[in-house]
Formats: sequence, structure tokens, C-alpha cells
Amino acid sequence: MNMSIGLTFPGSLQDESIICYICKKYDVSLNIIEASFSMDAGWSILQIEGQEEEIKKVFEYLSEKNVKVQQIQTNKK
Repeated sequence: MNMSIGLTFPGSLQDESIICYICKKYDVSLNIIEASFSMDAGWSILQIEGQEEEIKKVFEYLSEKNVKVQQIQTNKK
């Protein structure tokens, strides 16, 4: 599965390596299309590719961290 997603990060996560952690912990590939971060908040547009079950685990992790996820486009392989 390959999809484009938008993430919105709360400022409280400014010192955490969320995207790096996802790449190491889950069997997915990420491509950062665009991103902007400040002390108050951050956002990014990513392409994520992997098995559907792994992507679901990523979404669960992001939800636990209070990162908002918006699916932009999905391409099932």
C-alpha cells in the first residue's frame, strides 16, 4: 500500500524524533514531500509505503502521540 498523508504535530513534540522513530520501528518507507516546524507546532506531507497492517500500526502510534493524520491519497498495490 502506498499513500500520501498530512501530519500535524503539537508543539509539545518538538524534541521528539517522531518520523525517524517510525522508520526504525515499523516496516514502512517514508518520503517527506514538504514540512514546516516551529516551537508551537509542525506539519508535514509524507508518502508512506508498506503493508496495510504496518501502516495501521504507524497510525496507532501517531494517535498515541496526539499527531493528527489526514489521508490525502491511497494507492493499494
